[in-house]
Amino acid sequence: MSLLAPFRALRPAPDRASDVAELPYDVLSRSEARTMAAGRPFSFLHVSRPDIDLPDDVVADSPDGLVLAASAFSRLQADRVLVRDSDPSLYAYRLSTGDHRQTGVVGVVEVAAYHDGRIRRHELTTAAKQADRARHMEALGAQTGPVLTVHRRGATIAAALAEVTRAPAETSVDGPGGVRHELWPITDGTVEQAVIDGFDDLEALYIADGHHRSAAAADVHARLARPSSAVFLTVAFPADEVQVLPYNRLLRTPAGMSAETLLTGARRAFSVEPAAEPVKPRARGEIGLYLSGQWYRLAAPPATADAGPVDRLDAAVLQSRLLAPVLGIDNPRTAPNVGFVGGTRPLSALVEAVDRGEWTAAVSLHATTVEDLMAVADTDAVMPPKSTWFEPKLLDGLVSHVLD
Repeated sequence: MSLLAPFRALRPAPDRASDVAELPYDVLSRSEARTMAAGRPFSFLHVSRPDIDLPDDVVADSPDGLVLAASAFSRLQADRVLVRDSDPSLYAYRLSTGDHRQTGVVGVVEVAAYHDGRIRRHELTTAAKQADRARHMEALGAQTGPVLTVHRRGATIAAALAEVTRAPAETSVDGPGGVRHELWPITDGTVEQAVIDGFDDLEALYIADGHHRSAAAADVHARLARPSSAVFLTVAFPADEVQVLPYNRLLRTPAGMSAETLLTGARRAFSVEPAAEPVKPRARGEIGLYLSGQWYRLAAPPATADAGPVDRLDAAVLQSRLLAPVLGIDNPRTAPNVGFVGGTRPLSALVEAVDRGEWTAAVSLHATTVEDLMAVADTDAVMPPKSTWFEPKLLDGLVSHVLD
């Protein structure tokens, strides 16, 4: 099978796409999702976040939630709000906001390619979240959240997409945050084959966002062993078009440790200078720290010549020099005294969380680059958790892959 292959997509009828498509399930809280779906019976949040239709004391991944999700998904198809394409196809998918534009291809990739390293990873998964995604896929009989992958630019793919996107998009949605989402089925067989050949020329695709969804798809295939479950849904973008924002941290000192002790520990590990304004790091090696009403600019020592791609990451430097030795945070994936704040949230949100007393300190980081991500994945290494925040987000419900 080709690295990226056509499939029969389940999509909103073009005039219903705005009624259906929503932000991914994992970037919204329960209350935010409930507010967004209020009065909108066709919102895909009834499928991706069925807990919005359950009492607050019922957990999100309950069996009742899966039943509701499957019912909502079936209803969208029965009402012809979601319609299955009659023929397999690839799809051009463009996201535009302000001066930013990225154009990728929607298709399916083999679970086998995920296992043999042609679909490369940079992040560990948690068993509970992976199992939750697998249960959701099996309950729906579909993969509804595309995995975001990136690839090194290929001229053949770029030329084919330029040809496809000359025409008006078949589907266009103005999503949250002023992001326009456009979709073009690639119906010309010659152009489609050029795209397929272009992906076959690539060494690998890199998972940017969707490690749990891809791992869950592999788990589902191991149980179902169907031809349709041997692949999973992805949108592949050229790496030089995607936008990565910082992933900041909130910290809480252990019982008995003062804020001053935390600052002393930071001074031992970094060059520390007070800052007169919030610190938005300008380059790698610069870190912001907000503590006791004051911002500080931290400078890390230069990386040694033999430092690996993970060791060069600011998130790794923060972990090895401050979080582990000073706060005792050996596993930030599970530690209760570290929180993660995606790059769309302003620095003022970090300040407010600390000033309210919910956290002791906040840390602002420079954005990890997509080149960093690929370098880590190429060595089969693992980034610290929450090292990248890709923005804008894909929309759920715009394209789904049915497990026949």
